[in-house]
Amino acid sequence: MAAWLIPAVKAILPLIEPIVSSALPVFTTRKGDAAAPDPIGVLQQQVAELQAASSQNALYVKELAEQLEKTVTALEGAAALAESRFRRTTLLCGAAIALALIASGISLTVAVLR
Repeated sequence: MAAWLIPAVKAILPLIEPIVSSALPVFTTRKGDAAAPDPIGVLQQQVAELQAASSQNALYVKELAEQLEKTVTALEGAAALAESRFRRTTLLCGAAIALALIASGISLTVAVLR
């Protein structure tokens, strides 16, 4: 599993429950049209509940986007750090190979001259 995935999931998990609960609002139900004396009032109440759920959902999406932006920024920083470390390691590896080749050449030259 990628190392960046765990912090991203941990940052997003607390926000999933409120988003799901607001995305699935419990609307005023019409159980039996005879029991509802004012169907327009019920519709207005349902519209009000939908608007409230929609605005709450928008707030959660905004908060989630902010968290995602922070996560992406942290990931970009970590990627830049890893890339600089990789470059440094590659440079040191190349220097070690060059020194090993020089040492091998010197030892072969000394062995041949003896």
